[in-house]
Amino acid sequence: MRRRTENKLVLVKRKTRLEELIARFNTVEQARFYVEHLGSDFGDYQKEDTTYKQALRTVEDILSEMGRVQLVSREHVPNFMFGPQDIVIAVGQDGLVANTLKYLDGQPLIGVNPDPSRWDGMLLPFKAKDLRTLLPDVFANRRPISEVSMAKSTLNDGQIMYAVNDLFIGQKTHISARYHIQYAQEGEHQSSSGIIVSTGLGASGWLKSVVAGAAGIMGVEKISIPTGQRAWGVDYLQFSVREPFPSRTTGANIVFGHIRADKPMRITSYMPENGVIFSDGMESDFLEFRSGVVAEVAVAEKRGRLVL
Repeated sequence: MRRRTENKLVLVKRKTRLEELIARFNTVEQARFYVEHLGSDFGDYQKEDTTYKQALRTVEDILSEMGRVQLVSREHVPNFMFGPQDIVIAVGQDGLVANTLKYLDGQPLIGVNPDPSRWDGMLLPFKAKDLRTLLPDVFANRRPISEVSMAKSTLNDGQIMYAVNDLFIGQKTHISARYHIQYAQEGEHQSSSGIIVSTGLGASGWLKSVVAGAAGIMGVEKISIPTGQRAWGVDYLQFSVREPFPSRTTGANIVFGHIRADKPMRITSYMPENGVIFSDGMESDFLEFRSGVVAEVAVAEKRGRLVL
């Protein structure tokens, strides 16, 4: 069969809840016992697993008709070498799309919803069967692309972390994070539960919940945060300091703001251990942020490209 493209088609998959339980408990029956002992419906785990694998097979079959296919599991994405001409297809939930997008550098990404009855899929506009007609348009550059701005944290030792939704800067435990924050022309020592830096795409998630909680405490009816597809490509980031504690040595004046080209943010760690920076909820993929390490947070120079 003649290939429709010479570009490599990279198919990114994730483990289902059932697969994760089997990896933990070794067998299906032990996984069933655990789920049912907690009073949950094991049949729902099986149904989700079956539906996902059917969608994945459909996607693999269609991609195989189009070109060279390489299957990559979610946990291997951070170390996978994407080629400049690759076309990437992620089959899973929104989180899989976000966690894949930050490791790309200009390659188009297609989000496929394997189970529309289960997942709303803001970043998953396509079903598996749509790929048969969609991909030829992608090959010919006839599909619209939505550009997604990212956050970037650069450490003074050269390490870099990108984020599609948000960066978390703080302690990986529940104890207070200690650091010095420099925002625009102001600076102060802080002790808090950490800092969240969100992109336009991520503003509707973690940041929104933090701001909503603060607004409720203060009795403010509404704090507006731009959300939706129009906000995905904005040229700024928003940050919020979680539970800052004012004391004789720490302040709570710099708690919320916008990071722009002329308003960067620098954070110096005062944490001897367990200080971390991670992105998009992936706690296992982190940068160590120990005493003396300086992080500069800015809008990333690269943007994600989502096929619409």
